[in-house]
Amino acid sequence: MKLFLKAPAKINWFLSVTGKRDDGYHDIVSILQCISLFDNLYFEESESLELVSDLPIPAKDNLVYKAAELLKQESGYQGGARIRLEKHIPAAAGLGGGSSDAAFALMGLNRLWGLNFDSSRLARIGAEIGSDVPFFIYGPFSLIEGRGEKISPLAPPDSAALLLVKPDIPVSAAWAYRALKAEKLTKKSIDIKLFCHNLSQRDYFSLKDMVFNDLEDAVIAAHSEIGGIKTLLLSHGAVIACMSGSGSTVYGVFNSGEEALDASGHISNNWCKVVNTLGANNKPEIWPQI
Repeated sequence: MKLFLKAPAKINWFLSVTGKRDDGYHDIVSILQCISLFDNLYFEESESLELVSDLPIPAKDNLVYKAAELLKQESGYQGGARIRLEKHIPAAAGLGGGSSDAAFALMGLNRLWGLNFDSSRLARIGAEIGSDVPFFIYGPFSLIEGRGEKISPLAPPDSAALLLVKPDIPVSAAWAYRALKAEKLTKKSIDIKLFCHNLSQRDYFSLKDMVFNDLEDAVIAAHSEIGGIKTLLLSHGAVIACMSGSGSTVYGVFNSGEEALDASGHISNNWCKVVNTLGANNKPEIWPQI
Protein backbone atom coordinates (compact mmCIF):
# COMPACT_ATOMS: atom_id res chain seq x y z
CA MET A 1 0.00 0.00 0.00
CA LYS A 2 1.20 3.54 -0.84
CA LEU A 3 -0.20 6.88 0.27
CA PHE A 4 0.39 10.54 -0.62
CA LEU A 5 -0.67 13.50 1.53
CA LYS A 6 -0.21 17.27 1.20
CA ALA A 7 0.59 18.96 4.53
CA PRO A 8 -0.46 22.65 4.50
CA ALA A 9 1.12 25.66 6.17
CA LYS A 10 -0.92 28.01 8.37
CA ILE A 11 -1.21 31.61 9.40
CA ASN A 12 -2.37 33.10 12.70
CA TRP A 13 -5.14 35.61 12.10
CA PHE A 14 -4.40 36.86 15.57
CA LEU A 15 -2.19 35.62 18.39
CA SER A 16 -3.08 36.66 21.94
CA VAL A 17 -0.67 35.55 24.67
CA THR A 18 -2.60 35.64 27.93
CA GLY A 19 -0.13 34.32 30.50
CA LYS A 20 2.78 32.05 31.36
CA ARG A 21 2.04 28.56 32.65
CA ASP A 22 3.76 26.61 35.42
CA ASP A 23 5.02 24.11 32.82
CA GLY A 24 6.99 26.85 31.04
CA TYR A 25 4.59 27.21 28.13
CA HIS A 26 2.33 30.20 27.56
CA ASP A 27 -1.46 30.25 27.37
CA ILE A 28 -2.66 31.64 24.07
CA VAL A 29 -5.84 32.42 22.18
CA SER A 30 -5.51 32.33 18.40
CA ILE A 31 -7.40 31.64 15.21
CA LEU A 32 -5.35 29.56 12.77
CA GLN A 33 -6.16 28.92 9.13
CA CYS A 34 -4.43 26.62 6.68
CA ILE A 35 -3.11 28.07 3.43
CA SER A 36 -2.32 26.76 -0.04
CA LEU A 37 1.37 26.12 0.60
CA PHE A 38 2.16 22.44 1.10
CA ASP A 39 4.85 19.97 2.00
CA ASN A 40 4.46 16.56 0.34
CA LEU A 41 4.50 13.30 2.30
CA TYR A 42 4.77 9.89 0.64
CA PHE A 43 4.19 6.68 2.61
CA GLU A 44 4.73 3.03 1.79
CA GLU A 45 4.83 -0.11 3.87
CA SER A 46 8.20 -1.32 5.12
CA GLU A 47 9.55 -3.64 7.80
CA SER A 48 11.41 -0.79 9.50
CA LEU A 49 10.86 2.91 10.05
CA GLU A 50 12.70 5.12 7.54
CA LEU A 51 12.48 8.83 6.71
CA VAL A 52 13.98 10.34 3.58
CA SER A 53 14.06 14.13 3.20
CA ASP A 54 16.15 16.96 1.83
CA LEU A 55 16.56 18.58 5.24
CA PRO A 56 20.11 18.91 6.60
CA ILE A 57 19.30 17.26 9.93
CA PRO A 58 19.41 13.63 11.10
CA ALA A 59 16.17 11.84 10.25
CA LYS A 60 15.57 10.93 13.90
CA ASP A 61 15.50 14.63 14.82
CA ASN A 62 12.70 15.36 12.35
CA LEU A 63 9.19 15.76 13.79
CA VAL A 64 7.86 13.32 11.19
CA TYR A 65 10.10 10.57 12.51
CA LYS A 66 9.26 11.46 16.11
CA ALA A 67 5.55 11.31 15.27
CA ALA A 68 5.97 7.90 13.65
CA GLU A 69 7.86 6.56 16.67
CA LEU A 70 5.23 7.84 19.10
CA LEU A 71 2.43 6.30 17.04
CA LYS A 72 4.24 2.96 16.98
CA GLN A 73 4.63 3.07 20.76
CA GLU A 74 1.02 4.06 21.32
CA SER A 75 -0.39 1.42 18.97
CA GLY A 76 2.08 -1.41 19.49
CA TYR A 77 2.35 -1.76 15.71
CA GLN A 78 5.19 -4.13 14.84
CA GLY A 79 5.90 -3.06 11.26
CA GLY A 80 7.34 0.13 9.84
CA ALA A 81 7.05 2.53 6.96
CA ARG A 82 9.20 4.33 4.45
CA ILE A 83 8.31 8.03 4.48
CA ARG A 84 9.57 10.58 1.98
CA LEU A 85 9.21 14.26 2.86
CA GLU A 86 9.46 17.00 0.24
CA LYS A 87 9.74 20.43 1.87
CA HIS A 88 8.23 23.57 0.38
CA ILE A 89 7.21 25.39 3.58
CA PRO A 90 10.11 27.47 4.95
CA ALA A 91 11.47 26.43 8.35
CA ALA A 92 11.46 28.67 11.44
CA ALA A 93 9.01 30.94 9.64
CA GLY A 94 5.88 30.96 11.84
CA LEU A 95 4.01 28.91 9.22
CA GLY A 96 3.81 25.64 11.16
CA GLY A 97 5.51 23.46 8.55
CA GLY A 98 7.12 21.03 10.97
CA SER A 99 3.94 20.70 13.02
CA SER A 100 1.87 20.10 9.90
CA ASP A 101 4.31 17.44 8.70
CA ALA A 102 4.05 15.67 12.07
CA ALA A 103 0.24 15.83 12.06
CA PHE A 104 -0.07 14.45 8.55
CA ALA A 105 2.49 11.77 9.35
CA LEU A 106 0.21 10.66 12.19
CA MET A 107 -2.86 10.69 9.93
CA GLY A 108 -1.06 8.98 7.06
CA LEU A 109 0.40 6.21 9.20
CA ASN A 110 -2.94 5.77 10.97
CA ARG A 111 -4.38 4.86 7.58
CA LEU A 112 -1.35 2.94 6.27
CA TRP A 113 -1.18 0.79 9.39
CA GLY A 114 -4.95 0.33 9.70
CA LEU A 115 -5.02 1.61 13.29
CA ASN A 116 -8.39 3.40 13.12
CA PHE A 117 -7.42 5.91 15.83
CA ASP A 118 -9.88 8.80 15.98
CA SER A 119 -8.90 12.47 15.66
CA SER A 120 -8.88 13.15 19.40
CA ARG A 121 -6.47 10.29 20.03
CA LEU A 122 -4.15 11.43 17.25
CA ALA A 123 -4.33 15.01 18.54
CA ARG A 124 -3.34 13.84 22.03
CA ILE A 125 -0.29 12.11 20.57
CA GLY A 126 0.46 15.17 18.47
CA ALA A 127 0.41 17.45 21.52
CA GLU A 128 3.46 15.57 22.83
CA ILE A 129 5.36 16.64 19.70
CA GLY A 130 4.44 20.32 19.44
CA SER A 131 1.77 22.84 20.39
CA ASP A 132 0.50 23.41 16.83
CA VAL A 133 0.27 19.72 15.87
CA PRO A 134 -3.28 19.13 17.21
CA PHE A 135 -4.62 22.00 15.08
CA PHE A 136 -3.44 20.34 11.89
CA ILE A 137 -5.22 17.11 12.85
CA TYR A 138 -8.51 19.01 12.65
CA GLY A 139 -7.85 21.88 10.19
CA PRO A 140 -8.39 24.07 8.31
CA PHE A 141 -9.84 26.91 10.43
CA SER A 142 -9.95 26.69 14.22
CA LEU A 143 -9.87 28.56 17.49
CA ILE A 144 -6.81 27.53 19.53
CA GLU A 145 -6.54 27.91 23.30
CA GLY A 146 -4.39 26.72 26.19
CA ARG A 147 -0.87 26.03 24.97
CA GLY A 148 -2.39 24.94 21.66
CA GLU A 149 -4.03 21.68 22.68
CA LYS A 150 -7.59 23.03 22.99
CA ILE A 151 -9.03 23.05 19.49
CA SER A 152 -12.47 24.35 18.47
CA PRO A 153 -13.01 23.87 14.72
CA LEU A 154 -14.89 26.76 13.11
CA ALA A 155 -16.82 27.02 9.85
CA PRO A 156 -14.21 28.29 7.37
CA PRO A 157 -14.98 31.44 5.42
CA ASP A 158 -14.36 31.76 1.69
CA SER A 159 -10.69 31.95 0.81
CA ALA A 160 -8.66 35.15 1.02
CA ALA A 161 -5.67 36.15 -1.11
CA LEU A 162 -2.38 36.54 0.77
CA LEU A 163 1.19 37.46 -0.03
CA LEU A 164 3.69 35.76 2.27
CA VAL A 165 7.07 37.45 2.74
CA LYS A 166 9.88 35.85 4.72
CA PRO A 167 13.23 37.56 5.26
CA ASP A 168 16.32 35.38 5.64
CA ILE A 169 15.90 35.39 9.41
CA PRO A 170 15.03 32.21 11.30
CA VAL A 171 13.10 32.93 14.49
CA SER A 172 12.88 30.37 17.27
CA ALA A 173 9.43 30.16 18.83
CA ALA A 174 11.00 29.49 22.23
CA TRP A 175 13.10 32.66 21.91
CA ALA A 176 10.12 34.76 20.79
CA TYR A 177 8.06 33.74 23.81
CA ARG A 178 10.98 34.36 26.17
CA ALA A 179 11.46 37.83 24.65
CA LEU A 180 7.82 38.75 25.27
CA LYS A 181 7.57 41.20 28.15
CA ALA A 182 5.02 40.47 30.87
CA GLU A 183 3.43 43.89 30.43
CA LYS A 184 2.75 43.05 26.77
CA LEU A 185 0.44 40.15 27.61
CA THR A 186 -3.05 40.66 26.19
CA LYS A 187 -5.58 41.94 28.67
CA LYS A 188 -8.44 42.58 26.26
CA SER A 189 -11.15 40.05 25.44
CA ILE A 190 -11.64 38.94 21.83
CA ASP A 191 -15.06 38.66 20.23
CA ILE A 192 -14.56 35.45 18.24
CA LYS A 193 -18.05 35.51 16.73
CA LEU A 194 -17.57 39.08 15.48
CA PHE A 195 -14.11 38.28 14.14
CA CYS A 196 -15.43 35.32 12.14
CA HIS A 197 -18.37 37.39 10.86
CA ASN A 198 -16.09 40.17 9.64
CA LEU A 199 -13.76 37.69 7.98
CA SER A 200 -16.63 35.89 6.25
CA GLN A 201 -17.92 39.24 4.97
CA ARG A 202 -14.41 40.30 3.86
CA ASP A 203 -14.88 43.38 6.03
CA TYR A 204 -11.17 44.08 6.15
CA PHE A 205 -11.71 47.63 7.46
CA SER A 206 -13.29 46.25 10.63
CA LEU A 207 -10.73 43.43 10.83
CA LYS A 208 -7.75 45.79 10.86
CA ASP A 209 -7.96 46.33 14.60
CA MET A 210 -8.72 42.66 15.29
CA VAL A 211 -5.69 41.20 13.49
CA PHE A 212 -2.67 41.37 15.79
CA ASN A 213 0.22 39.33 17.17
CA ASP A 214 1.46 39.81 20.73
CA LEU A 215 4.88 38.44 19.76
CA GLU A 216 5.37 40.96 16.99
CA ASP A 217 6.84 43.88 18.96
CA ALA A 218 9.53 41.76 20.60
CA VAL A 219 10.50 40.11 17.31
CA ILE A 220 10.56 43.40 15.40
CA ALA A 221 12.67 44.98 18.16
CA ALA A 222 15.31 42.34 17.44
CA HIS A 223 14.77 42.19 13.66
CA SER A 224 13.69 45.56 12.27
CA GLU A 225 13.46 44.08 8.75
CA ILE A 226 10.18 42.44 9.74
CA GLY A 227 8.64 45.80 10.57
CA GLY A 228 9.92 47.10 7.25
CA ILE A 229 8.17 44.27 5.42
CA LYS A 230 4.86 45.14 7.09
CA THR A 231 5.22 48.74 5.94
CA LEU A 232 6.19 47.62 2.43
CA LEU A 233 3.16 45.35 2.10
CA LEU A 234 0.77 48.06 3.23
CA SER A 235 2.33 50.57 0.84
CA HIS A 236 1.77 48.18 -2.08
CA GLY A 237 -1.91 47.48 -1.57
CA ALA A 238 -2.24 45.09 1.38
CA VAL A 239 -5.33 45.93 3.42
CA ILE A 240 -3.88 44.14 6.47
CA ALA A 241 -0.34 43.01 7.29
CA CYS A 242 0.69 40.90 10.27
CA MET A 243 3.44 38.55 11.39
CA SER A 244 2.39 34.90 11.58
CA GLY A 245 3.16 32.92 14.72
CA SER A 246 6.62 33.61 16.09
CA GLY A 247 7.79 34.88 12.68
CA SER A 248 9.65 35.69 10.67
CA THR A 249 7.00 35.46 7.90
CA VAL A 250 4.70 38.43 7.43
CA TYR A 251 1.49 38.02 5.46
CA GLY A 252 -0.38 40.73 3.61
CA VAL A 253 -4.10 40.39 2.92
CA PHE A 254 -5.20 41.60 -0.51
CA ASN A 255 -8.55 42.11 -2.18
CA SER A 256 -7.55 39.76 -5.01
CA GLY A 257 -4.84 37.35 -6.05
CA GLU A 258 -3.95 39.67 -8.92
CA GLU A 259 -3.22 42.51 -6.50
CA ALA A 260 -1.12 40.18 -4.33
CA LEU A 261 0.84 39.03 -7.38
CA ASP A 262 1.44 42.62 -8.46
CA ALA A 263 2.72 43.50 -4.98
CA SER A 264 5.11 40.52 -5.06
CA GLY A 265 6.94 42.24 -7.92
CA HIS A 266 7.95 44.99 -5.51
CA ILE A 267 9.45 42.59 -2.95
CA SER A 268 13.17 42.04 -3.38
CA ASN A 269 15.79 40.07 -1.45
CA ASN A 270 13.14 38.07 0.40
CA TRP A 271 11.30 34.79 -0.17
CA CYS A 272 7.71 35.56 -1.12
CA LYS A 273 4.71 33.62 -2.37
CA VAL A 274 1.10 34.34 -3.27
CA VAL A 275 -1.29 31.90 -1.59
CA ASN A 276 -4.93 31.55 -0.62
CA THR A 277 -6.41 30.56 2.70
CA LEU A 278 -8.14 27.19 2.60
CA GLY A 279 -11.76 28.22 2.96
CA ALA A 280 -15.27 27.04 2.33
CA ASN A 281 -14.93 27.50 -1.42
CA ASN A 282 -11.55 25.81 -1.91
CA LYS A 283 -10.98 23.33 0.91
CA PRO A 284 -9.22 20.38 -0.70
CA GLU A 285 -9.92 16.87 0.48
CA ILE A 286 -6.52 16.55 2.13
CA TRP A 287 -7.72 15.55 5.57
CA PRO A 288 -7.93 11.75 5.66
CA GLN A 289 -11.20 10.29 6.83
CA ILE A 290 -10.47 9.06 10.35
